[in-house]
Amino acid sequence: MLANNKLLIGKTEDKKELSILPQMANRHGLITGASGSGKTITLKVMAESFSDAGVPVFLADVKGDLAGTACDGEITEAIQKRLNKLAIKDFEAKSFPVRFWDLFGTEGHPVRATVDSVGPEVLSIMLGLSEAQEGNLAIAFAIAKDENLSLIDLKDLRAVLQYVAENKDKYSTKYGNITTQSIGVIQRSLLTLENQGADHFFGQPALDVNDFFATEDGRGVINILHAVTLFESPDMYAAFLLWLLTTLFSTSPEVGDLDKPKLVFFFDEAHLLFNGMPTYRLKRIVQIVKLIRSRGIGLYFISQSPTDIPDEVLAQMGNRVQHSLRAYTPSEQKAVHAAAQAFRTNPKFDTEKAILELGTGEALISFQDEKGAPEIVERATILPPQSKMGAIDGITRNKVINASPLCGKYDETIDPESAAEVIQQKADTKAAEEQARLEEEAAEKQRIAAEKAAEKAADEQAKLAEKERIAAQKAAEKAEAQRIKDEEKRRAQAEREASKAKKTTKSNADRLIGNIFGSAGSAIGRKITNKILKDIFK
Repeated sequence: MLANNKLLIGKTEDKKELSILPQMANRHGLITGASGSGKTITLKVMAESFSDAGVPVFLADVKGDLAGTACDGEITEAIQKRLNKLAIKDFEAKSFPVRFWDLFGTEGHPVRATVDSVGPEVLSIMLGLSEAQEGNLAIAFAIAKDENLSLIDLKDLRAVLQYVAENKDKYSTKYGNITTQSIGVIQRSLLTLENQGADHFFGQPALDVNDFFATEDGRGVINILHAVTLFESPDMYAAFLLWLLTTLFSTSPEVGDLDKPKLVFFFDEAHLLFNGMPTYRLKRIVQIVKLIRSRGIGLYFISQSPTDIPDEVLAQMGNRVQHSLRAYTPSEQKAVHAAAQAFRTNPKFDTEKAILELGTGEALISFQDEKGAPEIVERATILPPQSKMGAIDGITRNKVINASPLCGKYDETIDPESAAEVIQQKADTKAAEEQARLEEEAAEKQRIAAEKAAEKAADEQAKLAEKERIAAQKAAEKAEAQRIKDEEKRRAQAEREASKAKKTTKSNADRLIGNIFGSAGSAIGRKITNKILKDIFK
């Protein structure tokens, strides 16, 4: 609750108020403790106090028991007893302005992001990729960017990965080695992620994180992400909150020191973010934690033990609440010792011993003073929440969702032309060009075959004509030869007949002359005979 412009979180046994100063709230904070020690109550009290101070809040509800923040609380006998113990008289049971969000769009406004905006680093965490596989994924993102292939949803990413694998020889020189094995692993991991429901997250309209920076009637809106289903996939949960954190960092301008934060971000089950995180990625997280407060955003990590958080991050946590821890094993005893060492010692009690003795709703608290220095640790009782404890029914939830000014803004999915469609168009164009090429080749083959057939037919026709010509010529020659032969035979016959006739004529003449003249002795007779013969043979 808000008291004297401070965020009152708890009181000591001697009624000393332990409050977060609004101007120090973006110095980040840490809430730790074993399961059932009261971390959720502390988170709820802090969120309500920030809201009353006009500071919007984002938190993830992994159990479903923070939704009651939207409803009026009830001062039960147990709560009244605690209020009396803390000497709080102006406590008001009330509701707070709440907006529900849900990655799957069933228990709140849908939360979506494009694959482009999530990026290969966060997506690799979601997919559980190795460094080499993450490298191949980064190459696919780079190629998509260079070739104007918009990565909106998972089908776009799958299409780009397949496209890159099919053309890896073309890209390896410029972008680095691409292995089909790594691409195959990424494709299978995407299928697993899709089966977990992540396909609801990737798409448009994408979340505008500026919607988290809202106030109503002077109070900060408490943005509650329904994460019960999401938390069933711890890697997806941690990666999503990391993406949200990096998006807030990259989209928020520098504002310097403010009187109070622009937004407070609670990261519950923060150990999931850092489990097995490689050094190169941790450096990026540390940088964000250090710099995001200059954007006016305060981060509060919630986990079981301070040892769940890397030292580089832990060093940035100025406001700390430590609930009870157990120490049955050497590792647990070590964690208790580390938690105690993180506080400025209070001479009134043994910090390490107190951590083991704390009851439910009690905590060791150290917030930063006006100068930014951590105060000495105090043992205190946490205030009760002012809103309803626990879950709410579906009717109440839907009323809150429908009354939100964001109702309808993110409800309908948009599927613009993106990488999958562009690549399909390229494939269709290539297929059409290939089909046209094949048809052209087939037509050319048919044309050549037709030409060859025509040439063959013409050749055959020419050969036949030549044969016929030769045959005709031979027949003509034969006929001519026969004619000549026949002519020669006729001439010879004629000559024989003429010769015979001549002989016959001469013989007849001789006989005639002999008969006429009877004698050739006389000169007159011989002259007449020669004249007759000359006339005959003239």
